[in-house]
Amino acid sequence: MPLTNTGRDTIAAMLIGEAITPFDAANAHIGVGDSAIAFAVGQTDLLGANTLRKAMEATYPLRAGNLLSFRSLFSMAEANFAWDEWGVFNQVAANIMLNRMVEALGSKTSAQAWQLTVELTVEAVP
Repeated sequence: MPLTNTGRDTIAAMLIGEAITPFDAANAHIGVGDSAIAFAVGQTDLLGANTLRKAMEATYPLRAGNLLSFRSLFSMAEANFAWDEWGVFNQVAANIMLNRMVEALGSKTSAQAWQLTVELTVEAVP
């Protein structure tokens, strides 16, 4: 899954110790929205008319080797719209969108609570 330009730049900044809000348990959020506009690396936020960012569930994010796992639970009262896009953020509003995926996940209703897990693999490409 491709990173946004700001996601890429944030990782580079973190590697040299620049003061960046981390994608940790206190700050990471998964956002969902209802836009099917194609991904572009210059995007800085979800594009839907309806969007919501949700904090991590307890113990998330997790790292196992080069696999990062982020998980959020959206209650019955939250994000009741078509889920056509999602991304990982380092704050509840503004700041950095690490990645954005355009994917029709279905339409959530107030009769449902949905859990979304995002797994990102950090790979070295020869």
